[in-house]
Amino acid sequence: MSSAAALRELQRDLENKANDLSKLQKDIAKNHQVRKKYTIQLGENELVLKELDLLNEDANVFKLIGPVLVKQDMAEANANVRKRIEYISAELKRLDRTVQDLEEKQNSKKESIYKLQQKIQGLQAGKAPA
Repeated sequence: MSSAAALRELQRDLENKANDLSKLQKDIAKNHQVRKKYTIQLGENELVLKELDLLNEDANVFKLIGPVLVKQDMAEANANVRKRIEYISAELKRLDRTVQDLEEKQNSKKESIYKLQQKIQGLQAGKAPA
């Protein structure tokens, strides 16, 4: 009876670890989605910066605020785009670290699940011939 109770306990533990793994995988997927969004924004902002670099210093630059185009100083527009690129790059680095951490946790969780499955199989194999 004690081996059956131990088996049930191990299976319960396995189920909990599998749920944790599932949550980790969802978090990783969510982080990848956010990273994709930031990568797109980074590309757009780098394109804007290239376009601004092509303009003359006295060119008119406008910023869309709501439904209105507002004239903006060229230096201010350049500075704003550079700040956005800097911010987005920092967020991407932060997300990369988070994803790496989550993937390490996922790998260790998978390893512990594998070991637990081995224990369960060992108990079942030892129980079957008896």
